[in-house]
Amino acid sequence: MDIERLAIPDVLIVKPPRFGDSRGFFSETYNRRRLAALDPALDVDFVQDNQSLSAERGTVRGLHFQTPPHAQAKLVRVVRGAILDVAVDLRHGSPTYGRHVTAEISAEAWNQIFVPVGFAHGFCTLEPNTEVIYKVTGYYAPECDKGVLWNDPALGIGWPVDGDAAVLSDKDRRQPPLAELPVWFTAA
Repeated sequence: MDIERLAIPDVLIVKPPRFGDSRGFFSETYNRRRLAALDPALDVDFVQDNQSLSAERGTVRGLHFQTPPHAQAKLVRVVRGAILDVAVDLRHGSPTYGRHVTAEISAEAWNQIFVPVGFAHGFCTLEPNTEVIYKVTGYYAPECDKGVLWNDPALGIGWPVDGDAAVLSDKDRRQPPLAELPVWFTAA
């Protein structure tokens, strides 16, 4: 497996190897021991897998996070289609607080993104019928389920879809801007 640090170095791209032959391919997409040996940040307990299908290109999901005591790190991969993935640093006191990183994650590239605790996470589909699978380190807790407005001008995210054309849930349309969020995370 290969690891790449993004501009916010706590967010990682993970690229598992794929072994192909005349039948297709095989890939070990997750191995805790191997990942922990590559980077200690990846030595986490994943407790739940989630999967989403977004039928339309331009579907935005996010920006979501869970607050303590049920905060979640995520390992996100795409099994069909492609997304622009976004992670926003919500850790007060961090030199990158309020900044974001983006990465294209796709079935074709066979890459994954690790989003640590303390980040809001979201994505926009780049292809129709995109399926995303992600592992999380905390069980879903509705009372801790929070978000930040996906197109908050203070974040300056270059989404690949105009606001009017984005396919959004009502919940994501109503999230607060970053400036209105309480302090839930602090930098270590």
